[in-house]
Amino acid sequence: MELIYTGKTKNVYRKDDGNYLLQFKDDATGENGVFDPGSNTVGLTIEGAGRAGLRLTKHFFEVLQAQGIPTHYIDADIEAATMTVKPAVLFGKGLEVICRLKAVGSFLRRYGDYVQEGQDLDYFVEITLKDDVREDPPITEDALDMLDILSKAEYQILKDLTRRITAVVKAELAKKDIELYDIKFEFGRVGEEQQIALVDEISGGNMRAFKDGRHIQPLELEKLMLGD
Repeated sequence: MELIYTGKTKNVYRKDDGNYLLQFKDDATGENGVFDPGSNTVGLTIEGAGRAGLRLTKHFFEVLQAQGIPTHYIDADIEAATMTVKPAVLFGKGLEVICRLKAVGSFLRRYGDYVQEGQDLDYFVEITLKDDVREDPPITEDALDMLDILSKAEYQILKDLTRRITAVVKAELAKKDIELYDIKFEFGRVGEEQQIALVDEISGGNMRAFKDGRHIQPLELEKLMLGD
């Protein structure tokens, strides 16, 4: 097994059978010890965060697969904090796809003259380039097409999938009286047909979720959703 990528919150290994192994870490994105799913830097280490993130990811990916939504997920080993996935080809050097249900975070910072904090948003989808140096700049549908990163037809597939997956996650959280504010996904092309599929993870580390008006941290979210 070969280590091919060291990321902020997980390491990626290539297995001998051609699939990949994701090793979840206890590191979380943020600044000055404060968790922020939109940050580009590791701001803190939370003991147990890796396994908690994997448990939620396993739960959500299996719910999505049961509904016929394509993902790269194969299986997970919670004790080892690893997930086996199918190989995926990224769009360009990688895209982050955000779906927003409330005006918070960078959306509020950019458009604060036009919205109130916490204002409802109707499954607003935006895409950013994975580029830490340039602080993950937003990119439009036209630019994605012109730069041969994503065709306009693929953009519509990505946008529709993002909204469908967000609705599933929102419904799962609502079962525990938890409200989803926003969530970040990654996608790639999977299999011989290069089908657009969800990759990476769905955990407390890539969403903002609130309960009774209070922001839920990643470890607490896993406990609320799945128990101890």
